Amino acid sequence: MSMRDLISGEAELDDEENDESFDEETGEPRRKQKENGGMEDSSEEEEDDDDEEEAAKIRDGFIIDDDEDEVDASRGRRHRKERKKRSRDEEEAALDEEDLDLIGEANPEWERKTTSQPKLKRLKRGHRDDTETHHRGLDDIFSDDDEPEAARDYDRPFASRDHQRHDEFEGFIEEDELEDEDERQRLQEEKEVARPRQGGYVGNGEAVGLDKDALDDMEAIFGNGEDYDWALALEDEEEAREAGEHNLELKDVFEPSQLAEKLLTDEDNAIRWLDEPERFQLDRAPFKQLQLSEEQFKEEARWITTLLWPGKNLSADLSSVFTRAIGKVLEFFVVDEVEVPYVFQHRKDYLIHAKRTRSSHHSNGDGEYTVTAEKLLNLDDLWRILELDLKFRALVEKRNILEKTYDNLREVAKVRDRSVEDMLPDAATMEELQDIQDYIYFHYSAELKDMAASTGDSKEKRRPGGKHSVYERIRKSQCYALVKLYGITPDQLGKKALKKIDEHGRNYEIEDASQTPIDLADSLTSDEFRQGEEVLKAAREMFAEELFMHPRMRTHFRKNYYGAGVIHCKRTEKGLRKIDEQHPYYELKYLQNQTIMDIAGHPEIFLKMLKAEEEGLIDVRITLQDEASFRRNLVAEFRSQNYSDLADAWNDERKRVLDLAFGKLERLIAKGVKENMRTECQDAILKICREEYSRKLDQAPYKPHGMVLGTIPRVLSLSNGNGDMRDATCWAWVEEDGRVLESGKFNNLTRDEKSREEFVALVQRRRPDVIGISGFSVETHKLITGLRDLVEERNLRGPEFEDQSTGEDKRELLEVVVVNDEVARLYKDSKRAINDHPGIPSLGRYCVALAKYLQNPMKEYAALGKDITSLQFHPCQQLLPEDKLRRQLETAMVDMVNLCGVDINEAISDPYTAALLPYVCGLGPRKATSVLKTISQNGGIVNTRDELVGDPDTGKLPVVGPRVWNNCASFLSIEYDSSSPHSDYLDNTRVHPEDYELGRKMAADALELDEEDVKAEVDEGGPGAIVRKLVKDDEQEKVNDLILEEYAEQLERNYNQRKRATLETIRAELQQPYEELRRKFTKLSVDEIFTMLCGETKESLAEGMIVPANMRIVKDEFAIAKLDSGIEGRVELMDGSDKEMPLNRLFSSGQIVQAKIIELDRAAFTARLSLRETVLRIPYRKNNYRDPGSWDLIQERKDKEELREKDKATGRTQRVVKHPLFKPFNSTQAEEYLGSQAPGDAVIRPSSLGNDHLAVTWKVADGVYQHIDVVELDKENEFSVGRKLRIGNKYNYSDLDELIVDHVKSMAKKVDEMMQHEKFQTGSKSETEAWLNSYTKANPKRAAYSFCIDHRHPGYFLLCFKTGQDAPVKFWPVRIIPKAYELNKAPYPDMRALCNGFKMRISSTSRG
Repeated sequence: MSMRDLISGEAELDDEENDESFDEETGEPRRKQKENGGMEDSSEEEEDDDDEEEAAKIRDGFIIDDDEDEVDASRGRRHRKERKKRSRDEEEAALDEEDLDLIGEANPEWERKTTSQPKLKRLKRGHRDDTETHHRGLDDIFSDDDEPEAARDYDRPFASRDHQRHDEFEGFIEEDELEDEDERQRLQEEKEVARPRQGGYVGNGEAVGLDKDALDDMEAIFGNGEDYDWALALEDEEEAREAGEHNLELKDVFEPSQLAEKLLTDEDNAIRWLDEPERFQLDRAPFKQLQLSEEQFKEEARWITTLLWPGKNLSADLSSVFTRAIGKVLEFFVVDEVEVPYVFQHRKDYLIHAKRTRSSHHSNGDGEYTVTAEKLLNLDDLWRILELDLKFRALVEKRNILEKTYDNLREVAKVRDRSVEDMLPDAATMEELQDIQDYIYFHYSAELKDMAASTGDSKEKRRPGGKHSVYERIRKSQCYALVKLYGITPDQLGKKALKKIDEHGRNYEIEDASQTPIDLADSLTSDEFRQGEEVLKAAREMFAEELFMHPRMRTHFRKNYYGAGVIHCKRTEKGLRKIDEQHPYYELKYLQNQTIMDIAGHPEIFLKMLKAEEEGLIDVRITLQDEASFRRNLVAEFRSQNYSDLADAWNDERKRVLDLAFGKLERLIAKGVKENMRTECQDAILKICREEYSRKLDQAPYKPHGMVLGTIPRVLSLSNGNGDMRDATCWAWVEEDGRVLESGKFNNLTRDEKSREEFVALVQRRRPDVIGISGFSVETHKLITGLRDLVEERNLRGPEFEDQSTGEDKRELLEVVVVNDEVARLYKDSKRAINDHPGIPSLGRYCVALAKYLQNPMKEYAALGKDITSLQFHPCQQLLPEDKLRRQLETAMVDMVNLCGVDINEAISDPYTAALLPYVCGLGPRKATSVLKTISQNGGIVNTRDELVGDPDTGKLPVVGPRVWNNCASFLSIEYDSSSPHSDYLDNTRVHPEDYELGRKMAADALELDEEDVKAEVDEGGPGAIVRKLVKDDEQEKVNDLILEEYAEQLERNYNQRKRATLETIRAELQQPYEELRRKFTKLSVDEIFTMLCGETKESLAEGMIVPANMRIVKDEFAIAKLDSGIEGRVELMDGSDKEMPLNRLFSSGQIVQAKIIELDRAAFTARLSLRETVLRIPYRKNNYRDPGSWDLIQERKDKEELREKDKATGRTQRVVKHPLFKPFNSTQAEEYLGSQAPGDAVIRPSSLGNDHLAVTWKVADGVYQHIDVVELDKENEFSVGRKLRIGNKYNYSDLDELIVDHVKSMAKKVDEMMQHEKFQTGSKSETEAWLNSYTKANPKRAAYSFCIDHRHPGYFLLCFKTGQDAPVKFWPVRIIPKAYELNKAPYPDMRALCNGFKMRISSTSRG
């Protein structure tokens, strides 16, 4: 469905003459206006009978007419407003130009209608809607008694100031014929004497028998009405105010989800126009109302230091300097509101600690100094500080809430708790704050409930039997006295466990009560607890709960778990069989005794553990290394030091309490530690992903021979795709400006001589700087080798360049570069690619993307947008939250874009460059679109950086606000034009405008100009004249003679500005503006090319593995085979068999055999194979050493024995079928194996139904697998495959190959056809239902249908349809069968027939 189906270009207007209108005050319906000869009579609001009766009453004197004047006037004004409002609504119902532009941006499919018919229709309808007019003379101009039904010609959309002139719509708009002569006469008079609303009287004086002097006299006496323009203006303002409430907005047309996707919601617009960096707005949105005090800023700097300092290898004496640097960075972020790239580029001096040491002395007392610099913070640290700033704000916000809660308790309930007062200011983590919150809400729940009730904030009632209500009952009963007799409070026990002493410097001593616990309990019975045992049990549970709730006890447990915790994995019953030795989770199945330090070194291991636990395969437990010792120590802290039966009784009771609390604390802390470890492990892998993405982005364009780094090459790119002999090799020629000037195909470029000659002619004609190549199969490697040989054979060379060593012109052989195609694979079939190059085939678009990757990898990655997460940066990145991953990848792109800068004028015309704008410092996707739009309104070009904040003198609108401009100015470059006096050289550099004066001062000093010379140059050429002179005279190198140290000292001494690094940047930029700082283009390694072309890694394909091989050529002494990945394998005679027999007597072409890889050459894509049975009997085992201390070998042996016993009973693993698709899998293992395969791939496996059955599992779609039961008939023996294979008592096949091709692959084609159909929805059943509801809501008179996958029934699709807005959504199952679809037991050969059959069934059903 396109947006054309959802909306039309103009809002359709209802025929209001057919609508029933309602009185605005009474709400009662008014009668429809009657037409009087085509002219609507709206002169009255009541029925005619009522009017006659009213007139009779007036005549008879029953009603005093004067009393109703105000009512009538009010009713008339109201009716006039209604009429004007209707007319206004009609005009405003059409979307204005700006709305249409926004809709076009949000929905590229939608096109604005250009036909003029609706306009004319609206004009004609406006004429019909005109109500009866009433003549008003000049005497009536100042009358307060307006005619209630008077309508003026100038209210009409097509009214003319001069009614005598020719009407442009004459003959087109039908004029109504008036039957009444008086009406005709009145209309004629109105045309002759019509008062325009503005501009005074402009009628023709001759028409009324008055000359000009008479008219002037009349105007002098009566005025021209302009004195009362203020009243008319007030009325216009009121009408405009009413109209503003009914403007048609985007949210009235589109679904909220559509607006959110295109960033067009009200919230997005607020972000777009607020003068604050977009990323800051998004990140700080939850903390808008939070203001940090100066003391909190200092606390934050210390808090961040404690988190970052352990990872920095700095000397201890730099700790305070490090804290100050963090405080300064926070000031830049929070006070100055500048982003990370700005701080890193323009405040670099605050990230470095420079130390001056005297190196020598002179007789005059002066000396030379050596400056040593220590880098305190790098770019990664800045992003980390920004992230921690948000966490600290969340911490402060929660702490403020708790402080407010406690203050209220202290003021209202007179609560005073020393524990809270001591712990709350020192809480440094969210866990500690949560502990304090739990403590407060446990101990003072009754007080908080009373306070909430008194303020009316109580939202819920606690259940009488709830957990907290039970403890409240205990606290209010007599047995709570027993709780206080345990000899120590929970707070004191917590301090004692944490080795804290009391206020007197002593350890806490425990004293026993004078009676045994049971005797005291007997004396404290009550109606609530009638027996001593009940009292003792209640007191025990209460004290255990208080221990569990106390923050100090939780802190004690947490510290020990982080310091001495170990992780164990225990397989579940489900994981026992599902996780075999080939399963990716086998490395976790018996893992044990993993310390937190072990996990820190392999964070992906822990994330795999948690994922396996979510799947129900293992249980992950965190325990203490020496739990028994920890428990003994805690019990010892809780015991009294007395020796007596009474002391023993109390100590036993204390141990029971501690046992209760221990279990609760253990579960809570272990859960918290597990979640914290999850976050830390995610952060560790996210950091790796960011570093990998930064490595990919940190590539300059491929550098042609003899050119400077950063020069864009001209590229000829080629690909043979899958390498099928029947497919052609596509190519594309891309100029340095990114234009695709030519593309085409070569037939069999490696063998066909004609194609080779055409290729040579193309190279000689186009003279490329480099040839790029890539593909999807091993056959591409043959093309690479063939092209390199052809280039060398025909001496194909690139363009001429000057040799720097000899000064002579030379040409080098063209380089054939294998290009990373991860971006090209995503691009080739995308909507963006089809729109960019509609006439180029998919493989040709793939070649275009390869060429552009060589020209600028960063632009290609940026153009992917949200699809960037589809690329792999870490083998376990699927275990990461996608929003976190996208955020980290965005920071890497922000770093690189701001390092390189963006030519703002190029971004206006080039979509690829425009895709970089959202990553510019201070901008984002919302502000980037606003920037481009405003620049277009300003004329489509930016001449100076200052123009970006607007220029009233030249009428330039502000592109960004001052704060955002401060962030982005130095990262938006403007090409220097020496011929333009307004062009500033510094606008094309990394120098920020705030430092332009420094750059100009350095240029003046380099040119050795005195103040008078500088003033003369500036007066003549403006502020940039000095730098322009430096460049014009080509004397930029003179800045190298400047001693910048003196400049820096002077700036710091006089202005308290640290600018040493900034001065170095200015010096470099004056010599080479925006020099390319990225590394050279990175060529793929052998292993990377191997994985890209065949899909195999070192883990998936290695020497020693046994793999299926297809015998292609079989000779006496050797054989050539091909592996599934396309790698060519060679079998020598000695490796063919244990028997010395010619290979062609043992094997035949086309035969599938099991082969062992003896050697693997990844560079040549070849392997040496062995088919000897003695070699094949040795299974492949990964070299995984299992440390007995970290691997449960005993449990592993037990489980293997148990599985062997079960397999003997079922016979599952005893059967082996000689077929390349056969795997000894169960259903879950088959699904996991197919998870990484393509849709349509299948696995043949043993069946649990017995040896006369086989099972086929095939991948329908991602996450959807169908299991097919195959019955074997006519079997030779128990283990052979039947000669006849039957599926569902309907489909019969002679062998497995025929079954796979004619059954599975045939259904896979039908699935692919279905999923490529325009009516297919990729979402779930509920998402498709929501789409249908949205569509019919937008199109209430239309029916809609679509297809989606039935995830609950693999092999089925759902036909979802809705016959109208109010109709329910219905679902019909569509079954996939070989070569057809089945709907209601009727087969349909293709999608067209299926859709037509559905429509016919619906039609027949509705008629029935």
